[in-house]
Amino acid sequence: MNFLCSWSGGKDSCYAFYKAIQQGYKPLVLLNVMNEFGDRSRSHGIPKNVLEAQAAALDLPIHFFSSTWTDYEEKYIKSLNELVKDYPITHSIFGDIDIETHRAWEEKVSKAANLKAVLPLWQGDRKQLVLDMIEAGLEAMIVSCNQVLGPEFLGRVIDESILTEFEALGIDACGENGEFHTLVVNAPFFKNRIEVDIEGIATSSNYNFANLVLKNQ
Repeated sequence: MNFLCSWSGGKDSCYAFYKAIQQGYKPLVLLNVMNEFGDRSRSHGIPKNVLEAQAAALDLPIHFFSSTWTDYEEKYIKSLNELVKDYPITHSIFGDIDIETHRAWEEKVSKAANLKAVLPLWQGDRKQLVLDMIEAGLEAMIVSCNQVLGPEFLGRVIDESILTEFEALGIDACGENGEFHTLVVNAPFFKNRIEVDIEGIATSSNYNFANLVLKNQ
């Protein structure tokens, strides 16, 4: 029941982590995929030191590897196999909700490392999952988003009022279609809050990214 968590730094992976613990699983290590330069996460654009701050708040080690999208799967499997040697893990936790191709991929790569993939949020109602996450005390701020939302949404915290705005704009409550990504800055199971500032905004491929900087560093 020892697990590795596929850790994006965002709300879904963090809430899946929390739900897995509630179900009796024990966390041993986090895994994050960085871009090919090794300075920001591949999916969310979160700086490495911010992810390290999250891991410290969870009192867990975090393992990184750099990858392009082309060699992502090969390197992911390699990293899982390396971590199986270093930690007595039996399961891998993922935060996906209802996209079958994602689940199939996660089961495939986990099986390649003799791990069992577990998706604690699977088949949950998207909006209800976000409401449950808020109720559980997770504080997640938007750190990247598409142009339907626009850069003015960067830095905003996910709460019930913003869900109403999402609905008016036709944005999925979870951002499950890639509309936005988040950074969890606090949770009841964090030892401390992650304090970040936004120092500038970058736009790439019609997507907006907040330049996150840890405070007091």
